[in-house]
Amino acid sequence: MTRRTVKLADNTISAEEMSSLADWLKEGHQVTKGPLTRQFEAEFAAYTGTKYSIMVNSGSSANLLMAYSLLEAGYLRNKKVIVPAVSWITTLSPFVQMGFECFLCDSDAKDLGVDLNHLEQLLKKEQPALLILVHILGHPNQMDAIRRLCAQHGCLVIEDACEALGSEYKGIKTGALSLAGSFSFYYGHHISTIEGGAITTSDDKLYSVMLSIRSHGWSRDVPEADRQAWKKEFAIDDFREFYSFYYAGYNLRSTDLNAYLGRLQLKRLPEIAQVRARNFELYRQALPEFWSQSSEGGFVSSFSFGTYAKNRLEVSKHMLAQGVECRPLVCGSMGRQPFWIKKFGVTHLPVADKVHDFGLYLPNHANITPEDIAYVAKHFREVAQPC
Repeated sequence: MTRRTVKLADNTISAEEMSSLADWLKEGHQVTKGPLTRQFEAEFAAYTGTKYSIMVNSGSSANLLMAYSLLEAGYLRNKKVIVPAVSWITTLSPFVQMGFECFLCDSDAKDLGVDLNHLEQLLKKEQPALLILVHILGHPNQMDAIRRLCAQHGCLVIEDACEALGSEYKGIKTGALSLAGSFSFYYGHHISTIEGGAITTSDDKLYSVMLSIRSHGWSRDVPEADRQAWKKEFAIDDFREFYSFYYAGYNLRSTDLNAYLGRLQLKRLPEIAQVRARNFELYRQALPEFWSQSSEGGFVSSFSFGTYAKNRLEVSKHMLAQGVECRPLVCGSMGRQPFWIKKFGVTHLPVADKVHDFGLYLPNHANITPEDIAYVAKHFREVAQPC
């Protein structure tokens, strides 16, 4: 079999899209956040089935904006949050930085979402105000059971859907399964705006607060009714209006340049999601003796193919020698990351520990062919030991 190069991630932006962007730039349009950003937001909200979306400069900024806005909007009865142990650093870091008590939840052995038994234990014992979910590698969590448990304990739910754009649970897309959801449009994700991200929500108040905090804390982007109400409440005159700050905000804006690419990419998203789903099934068929994720409820817009290997380091070296990139499964357990150990000590959780010690994932993106997957699977099976 001829040696191939198979990357973990690849560019989704086509030559035609780059040429179109170059032509648009030459026409001299506004490049900073403006009308194209608002158009992309409307189109992305329609795609996810939510009332609103807010474009930001990264998926990490989306998580930061969700967390801070929930706090500032007065939606949280305490500063306690449950975060999946298997997640990404910026799923957790905003809460650490804001002084929340953070409780790590173990993973479900099948879908790698939150484990329902451990979740229920944490809800009963800690009574947190918030749960943030992560749909690991595109596989939706068990939403019916999670929402039922959280409703019983007065816990709000939000989603980090950065790896799950296009996935569905019982016909509802990720990002529309909770109060708010975050997405990433970074290179190698389902769609790319070079750098970028978004938040989806159908909550009117939270939407206005997030719009304000995204841009310094002013009211310029806020819906007219809220803008006038805020202005009246604080007796702001017309001269001071655009330079009055209602929240201690950030600058997390994206640009119309990124939005232009996003609008082009969004047209191709259904096809991209189908190719990624096909690739995941091809991996499962090619590697039946190895563990793979399984989830109930609907379509999985796969981010990558995750599995376990007892001899992970040996596997990674062998695969790289064959031109195939692989990496740890997300980043293992947050409870065993250096930043967490320095603050809180090691947190051991059985499934998250298995992911940390043996988990890895293999390439999946819209440019991979069935022949590439056969090549990856062949060389993986040459050395990998099932776990």
